[in-house]
Amino acid sequence: MGNKKNRLNVSPLQTKRFRLGRSDGLEPEEVPAPPGAIRSRVARSGWVVFLNFIFTCIMLGLLLGLVLFAFGKAEFTKPGPLLGKQVVSIKKGSSLSSISTVLHQKGIISDSTIFKIGVRFYRNQSKLSAGEYRFEPNVSMQEVMDILAEGKAITHSVSFPEGFTIYQIAKRLEANEILKGDMPRVLKEGSLLPDTYIFERGATRAEMVERMRTAQNKLLADLWEKRDPDLPLTSPEELVILASIVEKETGIASERPRVASVFVNRLRKKMRLQSDPTIIYGLFGGVGKPKGRPIYKSDIEKKTPYNTYHIDGLPPTPIANPGRESLKAVANPLKTEDIFFVADGTGGHVFAKTLKEHNNNVANWRKLEKKKAAEKKKKEAEEAKPAAQ
Repeated sequence: MGNKKNRLNVSPLQTKRFRLGRSDGLEPEEVPAPPGAIRSRVARSGWVVFLNFIFTCIMLGLLLGLVLFAFGKAEFTKPGPLLGKQVVSIKKGSSLSSISTVLHQKGIISDSTIFKIGVRFYRNQSKLSAGEYRFEPNVSMQEVMDILAEGKAITHSVSFPEGFTIYQIAKRLEANEILKGDMPRVLKEGSLLPDTYIFERGATRAEMVERMRTAQNKLLADLWEKRDPDLPLTSPEELVILASIVEKETGIASERPRVASVFVNRLRKKMRLQSDPTIIYGLFGGVGKPKGRPIYKSDIEKKTPYNTYHIDGLPPTPIANPGRESLKAVANPLKTEDIFFVADGTGGHVFAKTLKEHNNNVANWRKLEKKKAAEKKKKEAEEAKPAAQ
């Protein structure tokens, strides 16, 4: 240590900065960082602060978003403000915004904005259907959305009995206050299929007519393809004409195939059909015979294009709009030898292969009619006695 040659040749400044080879075992003094390193450290510290700020904002945003989502979902699914049943009509082409406004104004939903957000969240904005809807009390916004998206609209119905004429169908459609628009100007007798048709508010009369026509055409095409190949009919139109006569002759479904066989057998034998309903249509058209008016002998003798007591074969058009069962009965009638039938006095008919059998059946029917008339007269007389006293 005392040897000068062994001493380090360092400057006082270096001695101040470094104390190397100390015998006391202490660590060397820390070397101060250069100026560039200090600037880098400061910059790095600023970025950390900035990134921490951004991260904190993101976390707060996510937290706020979760809170808002939870609030919105709770509002969307909780019972709504509606106190009683409410019917609302949604017009065709209505936007989500206009639908929300209507629902809010009617008191069905509590908040139109939450409803719109909810509908968009479930991607149902393009699925909401027009129509007339009935909402129950306290229905939630989610339930309202589901009802509109699934198209659970209120449905209405209109029924047309089998055998209705075009005139009668038109009158019923015109009397329906829910349907809109005018009736088509030209409608052919026998071109519509009687049935019960379901529709929603906003449907038009023209649309209903088209539905009935389409149903008739579809059924007729199928029946014509599957018809008895031996039918003496040359077109689907002739099938409808004969079916309309069968329809007006009997209201008993089980009798129609047999009634159809009588007319088919007559056509094969070149016999006139001699159907009373054709007389009525020839005289009164689709309006029909006045209630209670009988068919007179003079009516039978009147020659009209429809009176099958005077014309050969089929009338020029149907005399009504036949139903499914009558059309099916004519397409595939029973195989019989019957060429006559007459009422049996109980709502049905009795059939005959010969004129002699038929005349006996007619005589029996007349006896029954006389008996019923006598019983009716007696009953009316007995009911009138207390009033006279």
